[in-house]
Amino acid sequence: MLLTRWRRWRRGRPFWGGLFAVLAGAEICALPLAPLKIMLQQGVAGIPSVLMGIVMIVLGITAWFSPAQRSLAGVLTTLIATAALVLSNLGGFLIGTLLGILGGGLMFAWQPYGAQPAAASPTAEPPVSASPAAASPTSAPPQNHDPQGATP
Repeated sequence: MLLTRWRRWRRGRPFWGGLFAVLAGAEICALPLAPLKIMLQQGVAGIPSVLMGIVMIVLGITAWFSPAQRSLAGVLTTLIATAALVLSNLGGFLIGTLLGILGGGLMFAWQPYGAQPAAASPTAEPPVSASPAAASPTSAPPQNHDPQGATP
């Protein structure tokens, strides 16, 4: 039962994108956290790395717990991962940047499952008219489902 609930929770959000973003943030954040002697030599150059890593971790967690914000989180994760390439030890020696770009892309591209179409039975189908002119001019246009609630 617990495994079923975990799978349902994981499939209802951009889990893998968020996980890659959290891993990228941890990679970018952890490299500047060296021993104190090295940190003193590095100076304030490690502060942007730590901040970018923390922001990427927060964006990954945001995608998990607020899937409606996945597009913004994905774009920001990709931008921060790209900026980390220049500002943070080659983006965690390229590992953090690549994980961040992958995670941001997965978050942005993820779509929730839509409503499953009802199975059409032969008895439930309305009769088909022979001519297109016989169709009612007041029939409503087909409705498109948008998970974010936008209306056309």
